[in-house]
Amino acid sequence: MNRIVEKEFFSENVVKLVVEAPLIAKARKPGNFVILRVSENGERIPLTIAGADVEKGTITLIAQKVGVSTEKLAALNVGDSLIDLVGPLGKATDIHKVGTVLCCGGGVGVAPLLPIVEGFKKAGNRVVSVLAARSKDLIILEDEVRKWSDEVIVMTDDGSHGRKGLVTQGAEEVILREKIDECIAIGPAIMMKFTSLLTKKYNIPTQASLNAMMVDGTGMCGACRVSVGGKTKFTCVDGPEFDAHQIDFDELMMRLGGYKSEEKEAFEIYNKMLDCKI
Repeated sequence: MNRIVEKEFFSENVVKLVVEAPLIAKARKPGNFVILRVSENGERIPLTIAGADVEKGTITLIAQKVGVSTEKLAALNVGDSLIDLVGPLGKATDIHKVGTVLCCGGGVGVAPLLPIVEGFKKAGNRVVSVLAARSKDLIILEDEVRKWSDEVIVMTDDGSHGRKGLVTQGAEEVILREKIDECIAIGPAIMMKFTSLLTKKYNIPTQASLNAMMVDGTGMCGACRVSVGGKTKFTCVDGPEFDAHQIDFDELMMRLGGYKSEEKEAFEIYNKMLDCKI
């Protein structure tokens, strides 16, 4: 059992949980993720590790409420425990000294981006980070990203924080003024798609961390398969990061929307059960 020792809501739907997991904290690297279950009959949820404290034996997880399982996760309090927590899983980010790295994060994608930003900065790179969200209250971990970035540009759809516009606008501004040696993009699939199209235009090597649907996390079920360079890859064991210019983002987005109606129905049933208990 992994006990929750700290909890904080960044917004109504985004929660940070600090969880006891000493072995995972010691072994994890930027890009790794975990799979957890909230209850005995609950589904398995993949979450990227946003941070770790080896001395305290804890890892930091950030989740957005999008369905029944994440609602249940966000309802847990300090002192509660997760029934399952497996990791670290996936391939770690290839952190190396390359020159100037452009790190683009959208929404809760900033959580898995943070340790990557830190890693590239510690490796001796110049790091420019572009954070984007629909509005100010959905920008997360800005101060933490600033700590490891040479520059941070914030973009919001409504202009409520930073500058009004999309992540691609902020990214292109940087690309046009200085040489970018590598780009990392993490966020909603549509955001990564258009960031990839932008960097492909300027011939900038780009990695994207995918949020494909996942079940076992060890390559056995095939639920997280994606097409990369015309070949089938499993996000859990071959990724979660891939060459963004080779990813079939349209297929990824189609698969991500495959169970929307079932998810909506499950959420409606869950809310009715909550109403009955009140």
